[in-house]
Amino acid sequence: MFLASVFLVYLAGLIRVHRRPLTYLPGDPGQFGWHLAVPCRDEEAVIGRTVSDLRELFPHAHLWVIDDASEDATAAIVQNLTRGDERLHLVSRRLPDARTGKGDALNAAVDAITAFAGGDPDLEIVGVVDADGRLAPDALAVCAGPELFGDLAVGAVQVEVRMINRHDPAPRPGAGRFRNLLSRILIRMQDLEFRGPIAAQQARRREVGTVAMGGNGQFTRLSALHDLQARLGRIWGGSLVEDFELGAFLLLAGWETEFTRDTYVEQEALWSMRRWMAQRTRWTQGTMQCLKLMPSVWASPRFADRGVLEISYFLLQPWLNVIGSLVFIPLPIIYTVLAVTGVIDAPLILILMPFLYVLLSFAQHWVWGIFYQRDEKAGVWRTAGWSLVFIGYIHLVIITSWKALIRMIRGQGGWAKTRRNSETLTGPVAKEE
Repeated sequence: MFLASVFLVYLAGLIRVHRRPLTYLPGDPGQFGWHLAVPCRDEEAVIGRTVSDLRELFPHAHLWVIDDASEDATAAIVQNLTRGDERLHLVSRRLPDARTGKGDALNAAVDAITAFAGGDPDLEIVGVVDADGRLAPDALAVCAGPELFGDLAVGAVQVEVRMINRHDPAPRPGAGRFRNLLSRILIRMQDLEFRGPIAAQQARRREVGTVAMGGNGQFTRLSALHDLQARLGRIWGGSLVEDFELGAFLLLAGWETEFTRDTYVEQEALWSMRRWMAQRTRWTQGTMQCLKLMPSVWASPRFADRGVLEISYFLLQPWLNVIGSLVFIPLPIIYTVLAVTGVIDAPLILILMPFLYVLLSFAQHWVWGIFYQRDEKAGVWRTAGWSLVFIGYIHLVIITSWKALIRMIRGQGGWAKTRRNSETLTGPVAKEE
């Protein structure tokens, strides 16, 4: 009950910042040099559309496609598009140096951008967009604003993430009405998660100076990347959540990181629960790996106390999920059964407390559906349904925490790409870790 009550206080803080989103003034993107990096590994299903969209929306930006030794037609598609386009570049990685993780692919991209760019690195911005990502048309203008990259102290900016297929009525063509319903629900929950609690957590982190970077829609000043390279010998490390690691390194180096909801990047939500579990297990394991950053965070004078607590909570969350599933779920049930059957003598209020605890644990997630309704302009009943399903969805992280822990015990730390939706519809089904 105490822990549930403490989290309610934290939840109240998230609600406060989420209800009052900060709006930034846009800037002139022409004052900066923009480099959009798109890491690719077997992305022939989506890369052509992504490249065409980015080149059309941002004709003055340089687009860097990093082919990580793809075994399909990814490189050929990009090479065909580069003809006559001097702002579209293909960075090819070859085995045995390739396929070692997204971080290594991005390190190669920065090396290529550094060799190419001749301007002031303070005014050169490197953005990371997934192979299925679509940036909002105003993304560069918002990031160029005076309170974002217009402030030379800001080393990186993360924009809000949305799911591009959240309105798709049939995400699984030919799969039947019921399976498409389940897939639509899973897609909607991912959109609710990123635009609800994740966006609120980022807004809260902005207040305490610990904004985290995401893998999609992440923008970093080239001079900040050079700073990390000089300090660490490399920019992105080997963590399975190289995005969070980058943000932590920037903060430790004294750079400020920012988050904005004024613009966004869209990505493809997964409609397969099996692939969703594989993806989230990888993310959770990466967070567990980043626990090694805790001593540096606590020892650094660059963080306020609230910032240290915020990062510590994030790093400990997967471990708390494992411990909590062993303690906070079975113990209230056992206690209630023993009290009701008379094995132990307990007052009525203590018998009811486990039920109150469960109510608090689940009801605290209901609120995100209400805020999501404001963004999507949905009806009351649909909002209630989304909120109810989200309660169960968010508790699936307990399963991913256990799967990540088992992978770590087994020594499985390799990076595995999550297959795109279109790949599972047209290509052979491969085993996913």
